[in-house]
Amino acid sequence: MNSKRIAIALTLALAVSGLCTWTIARRVERRPAPETVAYIKYAAPSRPLQAGEILKSDSVELVSWPASNPLAGAFTRATELAGREVLFPLAKGQPIVDRDLSAPGSGTGLAAKIPDGMRAIALRSDEVVGVAGFLVPGSHLDVLVTYRSDRSPEPLTTTVLQNAVVLAAGQRVEPDPDGKPTNATVVTLLLTPEQAQRAVLASVQGAIHFVLRNGADTGSRPEPPLLLSQLSGEAPAPAHVPEPTVVSPAPAVHPKPYEIETVLGASRTNGGPKQ
Repeated sequence: MNSKRIAIALTLALAVSGLCTWTIARRVERRPAPETVAYIKYAAPSRPLQAGEILKSDSVELVSWPASNPLAGAFTRATELAGREVLFPLAKGQPIVDRDLSAPGSGTGLAAKIPDGMRAIALRSDEVVGVAGFLVPGSHLDVLVTYRSDRSPEPLTTTVLQNAVVLAAGQRVEPDPDGKPTNATVVTLLLTPEQAQRAVLASVQGAIHFVLRNGADTGSRPEPPLLLSQLSGEAPAPAHVPEPTVVSPAPAVHPKPYEIETVLGASRTNGGPKQ
């Protein structure tokens, strides 16, 4: 009796096992084949590159990149990059995009870092004016000038530029890797043409001073000029530099015209108005 029960249990177990195996096999057969991932070749540095390096054939290689996630501005041929300058440090294997390089034909050095429509202008500084050497490429600053004007009998200081970007400090176009300050006597700013005119005009009128600001502080607001008498509280802050008084000339007075009348007997002749 026990043998029959054991045989029946084994038979049922084998049946259930076979049914499960058949079900799993059917599901595996219906599972779609894994999709083939497509790749695209992009140009990338074959070694770490520093800012200012000129790309050559031996410094670029092609790396695989998923075609489903294309990179805007990337290059598929290494020959397209020959002779262009690297603007920012690039890691090995990092696909190179157009914004990482100087514009074709823009030359090398500082000129390659000037965007279209912008200008670079150098202003002289010293350790005090240059914020004790802490003006480094990428710093944001305001430019102030102290001068005398025919419109004001005393010296005044006014803000000429706000949120100007330092393009180079001395001969350095990249910050020191260790964050050390650079004592430079010349600071090059990236300005619009109108801002460049203001900077040149201010530099020949009086003493230029740089005021370092937080790079995240991009706001600007009108700052009234400060007169010497305001340092001691003798005078209120002017809303603006007073304009020179213009006296309009008095209108010219013209003589009243008169007429000549000729009388011959009973006839009269009008000769018309005379000045």
